[in-house]
Amino acid sequence: MGQKVHPFGFRVGITEAHRSRWFAPKALFGGLLIEDYKIRKYVDKQLNRLMSAAVSDVLIERTRDELTVIIKTARPGAVVGQRGAGIESLTKDIQTLTGRKVVIRVVEIKNADLDAKLIAESIAEQLKKRANFRRILKMRAESSMQNGAKGIRILLAGRLGGAEMSRTLDTRLGSIPLSTIQANVDYALAQSFTSTGSIGVKVWVFKGLYTEHDEDQTHSSAAGGRARARGRR
Repeated sequence: MGQKVHPFGFRVGITEAHRSRWFAPKALFGGLLIEDYKIRKYVDKQLNRLMSAAVSDVLIERTRDELTVIIKTARPGAVVGQRGAGIESLTKDIQTLTGRKVVIRVVEIKNADLDAKLIAESIAEQLKKRANFRRILKMRAESSMQNGAKGIRILLAGRLGGAEMSRTLDTRLGSIPLSTIQANVDYALAQSFTSTGSIGVKVWVFKGLYTEHDEDQTHSSAAGGRARARGRR
């Protein structure tokens, strides 16, 4: 049996900050957890499936009075909309969904070729259009390496090219030190629902080691908003 560990779960609380940042008593915890899931699913449906806004991640912070949703996207203009109409509409919808005061912050992803989620979603979209899967993998892997990645691995699994039997195709460039906690490894999974069946796309991107200067706009003073041991060697 394989002994596989999720790259984010392996590092969370040590070199990676939590994606949901709040504390709740036992009686409320389950309900808030489901609420977080519904918010992420709704944002993904509205911005990724209907609009192609290239949303990579959704971070959620809670205080007693308000709910803050931080959206990481490569196309902030598509999320914000004309004169902020997109943000206002999304805020109203999430307030209706949760019954709480909602604040939405948009954080731009400056290099989409280093984000595993955006790479995986892009490959899945191209597979739906029946593009040559070997060519797609080669192009995306080389593009990531040229844009500053230290290593990348892309794994496809399913009926590739409409074949009778499912198989896997693995492409690797550079190094992927999965068992090094200090290594910044981004991981994502996406599915491509083609006419012959679903194809799974897994992407690992090694961006280098964490340093004290890796802080960005998504970090905060909220519980779990800052990793404990970042910068230690």
